[in-house]
Amino acid sequence: MATKKTDSAMPNMIETFKDFKETKNIDRTTLVSVLEESFRNVIAKIFGSDENFDVIVNPDKGDFEIYRNRIVVADGEVQDENKQIALSEAQKIEPDYEEGEEVSERVDFAKFGRRAILNLRQTLASKILELEHDSLYNKYKDRVGQIVAGEVYQTWKREVLLVDDEGNELILPKAEQIPSDQYRKGETVRAIILRVDNENNNPKIILSRTSPVFLERLLEAEVPEINDGLISIKKIARMPGERAKIAVESYDERIDPVGACVGVKGSRVHGIVRELCNENIDVINYTANTKLFIQRALSPAKVSSISIDEESRKAEVFLKPEEVSLAIGRGGLNIKLASMLTEYTIDVFREIEENEAEEDIYLEEFADEIDQWIIDAIKGIGLDTAKAVLNAPREMLVEKADLEEETVDNLLNVLRAEFE
Repeated sequence: MATKKTDSAMPNMIETFKDFKETKNIDRTTLVSVLEESFRNVIAKIFGSDENFDVIVNPDKGDFEIYRNRIVVADGEVQDENKQIALSEAQKIEPDYEEGEEVSERVDFAKFGRRAILNLRQTLASKILELEHDSLYNKYKDRVGQIVAGEVYQTWKREVLLVDDEGNELILPKAEQIPSDQYRKGETVRAIILRVDNENNNPKIILSRTSPVFLERLLEAEVPEINDGLISIKKIARMPGERAKIAVESYDERIDPVGACVGVKGSRVHGIVRELCNENIDVINYTANTKLFIQRALSPAKVSSISIDEESRKAEVFLKPEEVSLAIGRGGLNIKLASMLTEYTIDVFREIEENEAEEDIYLEEFADEIDQWIIDAIKGIGLDTAKAVLNAPREMLVEKADLEEETVDNLLNVLRAEFE
């Protein structure tokens, strides 16, 4: 029975080397060291010490050799069978051995039994997995912020699993996907490396397609002047898949930074727009002049005047009536992006004509037509008179006063009726 077990153990040893000699991302020297250490761990458990063993592994061929070295002592004087051998036993190996000499004898690892082989495989598997994790972490930890391409392997509700060209797993969470993104197994997807988590030495490569950095890297790839350092991307604000605003600055007065980034007939941004699911991209000239920067950020609206409070980082912007809707944008998108880009809270107001400014009515005068809690909510955002409310954008009244759209519409109808 013992012989049968020993013989059947050998295929397991061959499989062990097949499993590990093709291990990815681990150099040969490290692999040999790990294999030798794993053998020595098992030998030490069996014999109590591995000091007198030579372990030679060859992962290229998938084989190994183990030799035990023992000192020849007189018959009857063996005190440590692992490190000493009786003269009569030594002479069975080689007749001319004498006391004091060293006998080097090849050891058949398979004869140690199934438990030893299983122990070896488990030790190897654990160490190789640890090395692969280290290798993966080291490969990606310094690449955060760079674009990587991966093939869609599997899609789930909360994330998409991609694999790189070496078969490493990359994770694209739902929150980092552009809302209109669609993923099909086998297709190639580009994203930036957002971060590399390494909890319990189990690295996870997290990607993003919604980060402003992704747009920045795409621009760097398309616009040589950015790559050459002639144009700098100062700030980016994105509503992924919908619209983005980019502030750029040129270090060469001969180069128009906006024109260089957009390209002839938009040639340089076309590919980026397609990559980002038709995300509209506005490019503006950066300036350190806050008022001018806010004015440019609200493009395409034309601003009449701006009042800013640097301490609270708030800006009040006045525009002609026909420009207000342009400044706010569909769904408030333009003003949100302008606020993100400039890092100022922006409130827009309709410019009051001189003949309109003559008469106005305090909101308290409408207490018989408008509920007091609505008046208080409107006054809470700094609007005290009827015309101040009428001059404010409808979206701002809904959002800042936290009122229902129907409530705001009824309020506006009541106030308009007073001046008609």
